[in-house]
Amino acid sequence: MTQLPLRAQLAAALGRTAAALSRATGRGDGSVIGGRIGLVFEPDLLRQLAADRKLVLVSATNGKTTTTRLITSALAELGGVATNAFGANMPAGHVSALAEDAEAPYAVLEVDEKYLPEVLNTTGASVVCLLNLSRDQMDRAAEIWLLAQKWRNAFAEVRTHVIANADDPLVTWAASTASSVTWVAAGQRWRDDSWCCPVCGGPLDRRDDDADWACRECTFRRPEPTWVLMEDHDLVVDPRGARWALELRLPGRANQANGAIALATAEAFGLPPARVLGRLRDVRSVAGRYTSVERDNREIRLLLAKNPAGWLEAFGVLDPPPVPVILAVNAQGPDGRDTSWLWDVDYRVLRGRPVRVTGERRLDLALRLDIAGVPFELARDVDDAAATLPVGGKVDVIANYTAFQQIRAEFGRAV
Repeated sequence: MTQLPLRAQLAAALGRTAAALSRATGRGDGSVIGGRIGLVFEPDLLRQLAADRKLVLVSATNGKTTTTRLITSALAELGGVATNAFGANMPAGHVSALAEDAEAPYAVLEVDEKYLPEVLNTTGASVVCLLNLSRDQMDRAAEIWLLAQKWRNAFAEVRTHVIANADDPLVTWAASTASSVTWVAAGQRWRDDSWCCPVCGGPLDRRDDDADWACRECTFRRPEPTWVLMEDHDLVVDPRGARWALELRLPGRANQANGAIALATAEAFGLPPARVLGRLRDVRSVAGRYTSVERDNREIRLLLAKNPAGWLEAFGVLDPPPVPVILAVNAQGPDGRDTSWLWDVDYRVLRGRPVRVTGERRLDLALRLDIAGVPFELARDVDDAAATLPVGGKVDVIANYTAFQQIRAEFGRAV
């Protein structure tokens, strides 16, 4: 690693000190404040910290944190890897992550969709992973078509290798200007945001039983993938036709997709599946997601869902009825203030199990459940909700971002 200029060294050291103080005083994990302090003293700090590293950026609406963790585990086979493990995915978080592990020759950074062009331009990352695009925080972010357009413009201006989900039409369109692309058939369960062609606006023809898609009115269609996640199987087919059983400890079809992207990324760094699958299988939870904790003689499992696509995936990993579920929804800044997206989620899947509703916007969610015909009870918080459920059993908790973080804090920030 090239020696940082003195000003950048000082800025990084001040940032690390601020982060350590934040952790010591219980104010947070320091992953944001440290970067902010560093950038105040050296605005070009991110570029300087990223220089001379082999850097991967991971962006999507859903699955960024998990995929970042899986890729980080895989690349650890090669040496030290700096990463923003707790999901601080804007430039301040990136600075903190790189400053904390300044000597690591590799880095894997989760990047907020809106910031991807800026971070790519600043860091000159050699690899970018794109998983999916769907509606999220519409009061803060642009329409996803506009986000895809910004991605597309960014890739046209740099020489970087993109690893992209070929089953998502918007991701495909965004990635198609890149100088080189590895296409992965990772699947797309949530399709309500991609029925129209981003090139001409025509309808996309697609069947429920087939990942293939094509525009009815122009030449835009799904590219031929070189990596394929087999539908309804825990298998990934590599470019040579070899089949690899993922056998991840992380549950659900979405995490199998994340694993397929991680394998493709590892091979871009010269690591074949046989060398990294064991590392992927060692990952049990990600920043508290999928963690089970004991609380008052109940086993409580934590699931994160921030938008309609995320809730669909969370429903897919629930334990079967009659295992109860607690739903927690806030609408703070990181969540997005607008809760109208609740009406895009089909909650009828929760019928037949005890449902408890909590969070700052529990009344919004309660109305939605009432319209869906799902019986529920309101609760003040998760402990209050759990107290009304049988002792000695399992409970699944689905929460959006700030509600999830509050629950983690109450449970000792299990990771």
